[in-house]
Amino acid sequence: MAVLSPPTLSPLLLNTKSDFGSPPSLPLLPFSSTPNTRFSSHLSVSYSKSENGLGSEQKKILLERYGYDIDADEYFSHSSSKSKRRKESLKRKGGKQVEDPPEDPKPPRTTHKLLQVLGGTARRVKLLSPKGMDVRPMMEVVKGAAFDILQAAGGCPAALRPGRWLDLYSGTGSVGIEALSRGCSEVHFVEMDPWVVSSVLRPNLEETEFLDASVIHTVRVEKFFERAEQFVGNSGPFDYISVTPPYTQVDYGVLMRQISESSLIGENTFIVVEYPLKTDMLDSCGNLVKITDRRFGRTLLAIYGPTWSQKKRR
Repeated sequence: MAVLSPPTLSPLLLNTKSDFGSPPSLPLLPFSSTPNTRFSSHLSVSYSKSENGLGSEQKKILLERYGYDIDADEYFSHSSSKSKRRKESLKRKGGKQVEDPPEDPKPPRTTHKLLQVLGGTARRVKLLSPKGMDVRPMMEVVKGAAFDILQAAGGCPAALRPGRWLDLYSGTGSVGIEALSRGCSEVHFVEMDPWVVSSVLRPNLEETEFLDASVIHTVRVEKFFERAEQFVGNSGPFDYISVTPPYTQVDYGVLMRQISESSLIGENTFIVVEYPLKTDMLDSCGNLVKITDRRFGRTLLAIYGPTWSQKKRR
């Protein structure tokens, strides 16, 4: 004679709530056991005053006995709560799914004519410059002072000594164009922004008719120095170098060391450096000495040159 096991509680009743923590009065649903079962199972259920009726550990044991996937239950409960929060969010927004507005496209870059050539053959010719602060040309008062100092130090107050100029971080090209207007024979412009080159620098060179005396390098200054011979060949050092970088994007110590160690400077080179307050500039750059260091508001101007230029400037 087969031994029948007592009825076993259905998991369908596990989450039935009771107001007073006592077992629910609903009838238990029996599961029929197989006739050839040789053992009986006895399930002891204790109720607590929790909302679900069963203790958490006992509930877990009972569910696992019925092959219930505890991990899946937690996953879907989590998903359900997320879905509920999403529905509540949509309800607060009138029941409609509101998507984040797309980012406004950047406005097209434009130019204006606020700069001009200060001296020489192209004097008073207006130059293009970008609107906004992405390109910051050298202030005209600083540029005028720089060329006055260079001309006096070179022994020719009326014009620059003839030579080749390297305009680093050239932007609008106003410094190199000023050099061409005042007597330089050739200028190499180094500017990394293709839009500035095509929409500002090249049109300025065409307007001043200096395009044939110019070489444009659309490359970062660091890369230009790493491959200097590839860009300028074996034509020797430059007579002038202007350094007018965006203040916050360069390390002046690293930059000046890179310039001083380059074959692009010689014993008679002049270097013009524009830099901000609270920047320590060395008294020399390679074999060149600082011949002036002037302040214009928040902008400072340092000029390095050969030792003989100090005597001529005095």
